[in-house]
Formats: sequence, structure tokens, C-alpha cells
Amino acid sequence: MIIVPKMLFLTKGVGKHREQLSSFELALRNARIANFNLVRVSSIFPPGCKMLSRSRGLKYLRDGQVVFTVMSSNSTNEPNRLVSASVGIAIPNDKTKYGYLAEHKAFGQTFKKAGDYAEDLAATMLATTLGIDFDVDRSWDERKEIWKISGGIVRTTNVTQSAQGDKYGLWTSVVAAALFVPA
Repeated sequence: MIIVPKMLFLTKGVGKHREQLSSFELALRNARIANFNLVRVSSIFPPGCKMLSRSRGLKYLRDGQVVFTVMSSNSTNEPNRLVSASVGIAIPNDKTKYGYLAEHKAFGQTFKKAGDYAEDLAATMLATTLGIDFDVDRSWDERKEIWKISGGIVRTTNVTQSAQGDKYGLWTSVVAAALFVPA
């Protein structure tokens, strides 16, 4: 059986509870994906895959369905500690080639920094497969410009969720995910 998804959508969520597992469940509910059997997969964006909105993507799925996902999650019970989870995506200009998704989680990193970092990871992985020269010591903006000029990467994006740990010490969980929709 060959499974190559033709569509995917992005989602994110946050949950708080006195139990870590329950806070994770609440984050999945907030992301509207707790009703699926989620199977984490590695990070390849299939050739020709189309990105959908979350609301449109959810229409293709049924309760209890096994759904493949690239997901990042993070949790803390430390009051006011900043947590983030992000999935970055890099899509090649040539739709017959595959792209990359990259998971990233961090403590103390802002929403923007976590999202940019995950995007940078995905774009760097794609750039190496496309033979695009890059210098890891250059800033994200400098590398992004090189990738644009090369014509190899057409788009990068990310889905990121960040939250501050509950001030009373409840577990705070964040999730960011790309869900593959079967054709």
C-alpha cells in the first residue's frame, strides 16, 4: 500500500490542567484534533501536496480516523515560564520535488523566534537537498534572500503556539501540527 498525501493543514492549541497528560489532551482539543488517532511521521512535504485551511481540512476527516501528522509539543508546570512548539515548512518551487517540515520546541523563546527558527530549519534542510549554497552563520533574512534568488524555494511558513506557564503551577501544554489529509 502506497500512501502519499495530496493535502495537509496546519493547526495549533494550548491547554492547562493539573495533570500533564490532561493539559496535552486539552491542547489537542483546542487545536481541534483530539478526536483522531494521531501518528507522528518524519518531515517530508510530499510533491504536489496542497495546503488547506484547518476548517477545510477537518471536513475530510472522521472521528477515530488514523491521521498522519508532523507535530511539535511542549509542556511546563513552572509558573510564567514561556513554552513554544512550532512546525516550519519549506516548499520547493518545483512541485514535482518534495519539501520539508521541521519540528521545534523551546523554553523562553517568543512566538516569532520559535516560528522563524522552525522555518529556518525546514528551509535549510530543503536547501541542502536542492544544492543551494548557504552559510549557517548568516542571519535568517540573509539566507532567505539567497533562497529567493536561487529560485529553489518558493515558500516557507510555520505554525507556532506559545504560552506562559500557569501562574498557579498547572501544567501548560502547547501543540503545533501539520496534519496530512488522505486523497
